[in-house]
Amino acid sequence: MDTPKPIRPGLTLAVLTGLNLFNYLDRYVLAAVLEPMKKEFGLSDGEAGRIATMFMLGYFLTSPVFGWLGDRAPRRWLVGAGVFVWSLATVLTGWAGTFAVLLAFRALVGLGEASYGTVSPAWIGELYPAARRNNALTIFYVAIPVGSALGVLLGSQIAAHWSWRHAFYWAGGPGMLLALLVLFLREPPRGGAGEGTGVAPPTKPTARDYLALLRRPNYLLVVGGYVAYTFALGAYGNWGPTFLTRVHGLDGEKAGLFFGGTLVVAGLVSTFAGGFAATAWQRRNPAGYAWMLALSALAAVPVTLGAFLTHSLPLAMTLLAIAILLLFLSTGPVNTLILETTPPAMWASATAGSIFAIHLFGDLWSTEIVGHLSDRLGSLQRGVLVLPVALAVCAALWLWLALRMRRQPAA
Repeated sequence: MDTPKPIRPGLTLAVLTGLNLFNYLDRYVLAAVLEPMKKEFGLSDGEAGRIATMFMLGYFLTSPVFGWLGDRAPRRWLVGAGVFVWSLATVLTGWAGTFAVLLAFRALVGLGEASYGTVSPAWIGELYPAARRNNALTIFYVAIPVGSALGVLLGSQIAAHWSWRHAFYWAGGPGMLLALLVLFLREPPRGGAGEGTGVAPPTKPTARDYLALLRRPNYLLVVGGYVAYTFALGAYGNWGPTFLTRVHGLDGEKAGLFFGGTLVVAGLVSTFAGGFAATAWQRRNPAGYAWMLALSALAAVPVTLGAFLTHSLPLAMTLLAIAILLLFLSTGPVNTLILETTPPAMWASATAGSIFAIHLFGDLWSTEIVGHLSDRLGSLQRGVLVLPVALAVCAALWLWLALRMRRQPAA
C-alpha cells in the first residue's frame, strides 16, 4: 500500500500567502491608475468610485456560495479556480473598450477573489492548532499591505511609462500560471485543528447551523467592527493617492510611490507586530486579540482626522503613514477571531459571512460615497472626513467585544 503524501503546513502557508499577495496586487492596481482612467472615459468622481463598487459586488455576492462550497468541496480546486478567474479578469480589464465592459470585468475579478478569500483562511486554520493559528494567519495576511503596495507602486510606474492598460496586463498575467501551484497541495481533514472552539461534528453544517451564527454575540461584534473598519480602509486605499495629488498638489507618480512605499514598510511591520503581539497578549488575557483590535482602531481616529484636515503636505503624509501603521495592527487578530468565535466545521462559511457583511455594509459603498460627497461638497478633502467617523464606530464595537471577552473567551 502506498504511503499517503504528508501534509506540509509550512509549504501550504507559503503558497497561499504568495497568492494572497497577487490577490491584493490585482485589487489595488486600480487605485494607482484611477486618474488616467477617469480622463480616458470622462468619468466623475462618483462614477470612478463605482469601479471599486462593481468589484465588491462580484466579491460579496458570491462569497456565501463559496463559503458553502468551502465547507464541503475540495479546497484546492476552489482556490485554484478563483486565482485563475481573477487573474484572467484583471488582464481583460486592460482590454476594456467601454466603461460598462470595464465594470463587468471588475465584477469578475471580485468573483474570483471571493472563491480564494473565503476558503484560504479556513484551510490555514485547519493546519495549525489554536496556539499557533493567529501567527500563521498573520503571515498569510501580511500579503495585504505588501500586495496592496505593489499594486500601487507597479500601477503608477507602468502607467507613467506606458499606459494604465498595461498595468492590468502585468498585474494579472502571473496569476494565471501560479493558480496551478495550488492543485499540488494536500488538505487536512476538516475540524482537525479546532480544539480552540470544540471538535467539529462529523456531519456537514445544516441551515439551522448557519442561522445559529447570528446568535453568537462575539462573532457579530467582530464582524460589526470589521464592517466599519472596512468601510474606512476601502475608501482610504482607493482615494489615498488621489487625495495627495488633488488636495496637496503632489505629482501622481510621487503620490503612488509614497502610498505604495508606506504600505510596504508600515503595513508589513504593523501586520507582523500586531499579530505576534496579540498572540502573546492572548496567552495572558482571554481578550488579548480583541484589545488589540479596539485600541488600534481607537488610536487611528484622531490620526486620520488630522491627516485629512491639515494643509501641510509633510504633516499629511506623516499622519497618513501613522494611520496605516495603526490600522494594520488588527489584520491577523480580526481574522483569527472570525474563526475562533465559530465552530471549525463552519469556518469557511463564517469567513464568507464576514466577507458578505463587510463588503455589503462596508467598502461596497464607501469609495463611491466619498466620491459623491466630493462632488456634492466640491472638495475631496471634505468628502474623506466620513472615514474617521467610521473608525470611531469600529473602535466602539471592538471595545464592547474586548469587555465581553475579558471574562468569557468563547462566543
